[in-house]
Amino acid sequence: MDEWKAKLSDVEQWKAKLSDVFEQGKSLLQESLVQTQESLIQAKKKFDETPDIKQKIKETPELQLYIAAAVVVLTIFLSLLLRLFKRKKPNTIVLAGLTGSGKTVLFYQLRDGSSHQGTVTSMDPNEGTFVLHSEVIKKGKIKPVHLVDVPGHSRLRPKLDEFVPQAAGVVFVVDSLEFLPNCRAAAEYLYDILTKASVVKKRIPVLIVCNKTEKVTAHSKDFIRKQLEKEIDKLRTSRTVISDADISSEFTLGESGQPFAFSQCHNKVTLAEASGLTGDISQVEEFIREHVKP
Repeated sequence: MDEWKAKLSDVEQWKAKLSDVFEQGKSLLQESLVQTQESLIQAKKKFDETPDIKQKIKETPELQLYIAAAVVVLTIFLSLLLRLFKRKKPNTIVLAGLTGSGKTVLFYQLRDGSSHQGTVTSMDPNEGTFVLHSEVIKKGKIKPVHLVDVPGHSRLRPKLDEFVPQAAGVVFVVDSLEFLPNCRAAAEYLYDILTKASVVKKRIPVLIVCNKTEKVTAHSKDFIRKQLEKEIDKLRTSRTVISDADISSEFTLGESGQPFAFSQCHNKVTLAEASGLTGDISQVEEFIREHVKP
């Protein structure tokens, strides 16, 4: 059943992407029509001011005029297509999670291949555009990733709104070693991300990374998934009353009358295991390359 729901989620993501392409194409078409109209007005003005042109057009065979008009229309159409497909796809990946979950170490591993032990938790986002460290020696075209590590302190979480709307994906980092004491807080933060208007409408994929798996006492990703789903299910009940200020930007999660599961989300939500300390981050890199392509 979960597999079928996951497939439906994929279909919904493709529908959202096609819708975005359609909207971009529509706006480009409107823009080009305005430009074409202005060009025609200018051309007509020059035409009226130049009697010789009128005489030449009268002497030109009708077939040639039709061919010329067709060439103009085709040129406009091709330029529209070119501008549409040349539009840059997002390359931003946002790292989010509670303070101490290991986001910053993960950021440095992706950028430098080093954990940078001894670094102090920052109150400002770590941000950079670079080729993933594991891909530096690869040949061929590799698209740089714009990676943003948003501080986990509750007062700084609004900074997410600066980056998430343009994101190709969100990596939500969980401390699998100290998970149980922080389960409720992690679920609340994740709930806020999954109900953001930009995440829901654009179906931005989310990867929940169970970090610090190098420790034998770390919880498994299946255990973490079940506990997060239970906590989010409780949050759905406690957050039934939404203020007028939030109603335009917040969406409900799950299906009515059913226990919450990540497979019910509008966007695709998956889980992975990693160790920022040892550099075992291949599943995170796979997620990034799945959604940030050359």
